[in-house]
Amino acid sequence: MRPGAATVLDRLSQGAKVAVIRLRSLGDCVLTTPALALLKQHRPDLKIAVVVENRFRRVFEQSPDVAIVLGPRLSAIAGFHPAMVINFHGGTRSQWIVAASLAGIRAGFGHHMGSWLYNVPIPRAQQILGEERIVHTAEHMASAMFFLGVPRRQIPRARLVCRELPGRKPYAVIHPMASTASKAWPASRFAEIARRLHDLDPVFIGGPGEDLSSFSDFECHVGAPLETIFSLMNSASLFIGNDSGPAHIAAAFGVPSVVLFGPSNPCIWAPWQTRSEVVHSPQGLGLIPVDRVWIAVEKLRASA
Repeated sequence: MRPGAATVLDRLSQGAKVAVIRLRSLGDCVLTTPALALLKQHRPDLKIAVVVENRFRRVFEQSPDVAIVLGPRLSAIAGFHPAMVINFHGGTRSQWIVAASLAGIRAGFGHHMGSWLYNVPIPRAQQILGEERIVHTAEHMASAMFFLGVPRRQIPRARLVCRELPGRKPYAVIHPMASTASKAWPASRFAEIARRLHDLDPVFIGGPGEDLSSFSDFECHVGAPLETIFSLMNSASLFIGNDSGPAHIAAAFGVPSVVLFGPSNPCIWAPWQTRSEVVHSPQGLGLIPVDRVWIAVEKLRASA
């Protein structure tokens, strides 16, 4: 964009309302926060709302960049009366929310389904960034802000807010679960890694209904609210886990992380803006031996 050229954001009046739609997926929600920070830094006057499912609203609550968190109801977006809506989701329900917003400026990625609803179609991130390479998810959403008028700058770390835990012995958070079996390293190997962490207490976390019985010898938190997970992660010395939402929470708090990837592409989903080691096995996580992960742990801790 030429210096001094008018932008989409220039069309917004002082104090205008902007709604950002990011309905679900813990990792996607966390990786939306750098884009929100860029927008708020450029236009601190804007009143920014995030439209998200209730189970993920805690990602955006207490954020200095977000004025209000809205549920994914047509009445909620209509009652907010945004001047601009930015759709980061792209599914059918998000299209209905865009339509219900009655916003004068409707922006979303041009390759998404229902892009005819947008009067500001956003190009591919590669076109915006001027680089033909695979882009990280955080870059993908931040590039939209650059297209809309935020000056190009370094994309910050994800931003989450939580309370501090009272002092306790140094510990490592381990997340052995995943959304699909193909993204999960065998539980017995996570347990072996935990036994090798002699100077850190292993703390295992899992979502509601997930089975952590394989780790009964260690401290476990099953189905804990995001507030608790945020606080645990914020005070951790190390994170070890599968490619998942908790890995992005760890990165948001700057926790050194070892993350295991199977079929997912680390270029898109690796820990963003924190020291990390990625262990990747596209042919299957079962092919990753314990020693390979332990070498990654030692390498990461030696680089501190």
